[in-house]
Amino acid sequence: MNPMVIEHVDVGYRSANGSKILVADICASLMPASLVALVGRNGTGKSTLLRTLAGFLPPLAGTISMGQGMGQGIVFTTSKKVQPHTLAKLVSVVLTNRPALSNLRVEEVVALGRSPYTNFWGTLTSADQNIVSEAMRLVGICNLKDRQMQALSDGEQQKVFLAKALAQQTPVILLDEPTAFLDYQSKKEVMHLLCQLAHNEGKSILLSTHDIPQAIAVADNIWYIEERRLFTNAKEKVKSLI
Repeated sequence: MNPMVIEHVDVGYRSANGSKILVADICASLMPASLVALVGRNGTGKSTLLRTLAGFLPPLAGTISMGQGMGQGIVFTTSKKVQPHTLAKLVSVVLTNRPALSNLRVEEVVALGRSPYTNFWGTLTSADQNIVSEAMRLVGICNLKDRQMQALSDGEQQKVFLAKALAQQTPVILLDEPTAFLDYQSKKEVMHLLCQLAHNEGKSILLSTHDIPQAIAVADNIWYIEERRLFTNAKEKVKSLI
């Protein structure tokens, strides 16, 4: 069962002057245990597509189905609004612009991933605490759990947000430029970590990136946006751009 199915979707923006379509008639699926890289020139609609798949923007046309056959499936369309609490159990998002979380410890930030499952006060059960600890172990940041966020490097902070996404326990993880602002070694570490998480934990991971060589080397599949079209299975096509 595919965690996400995209059928004849247009993405873009609505304004008083009408709709501006950035990518039209998208038909694609995210497979389980798969890392997909989304590439394309600046301004082609990569971030807009991710924001639409995350439920932050409504599609201009078509349907996006998520979690069908998993007991809590949802479908969003041009007019149907999805409850954030429901969506948060199906897709987690790591954006380029990180929230200001100074003076919070690493473990506290990762624990925020349990918010869709906790009570009004955010109380963690022992099961929640075990999930948080396991997420930190999978990302390799157990040694950082008592450090404050402002004391971490960019690469370490990115791993914390990945652990938070894992603690959210969603079948789909979306990331917008997860290696932006990282040095070369940290970029390699994050990309290989995402590949391992996809394969070992069965996650469907879609990330946008400008690092085409790294995407070709690590990703299972590449989606490429060009002239308002999304090309799937585009590894060979993208290789010609290098």
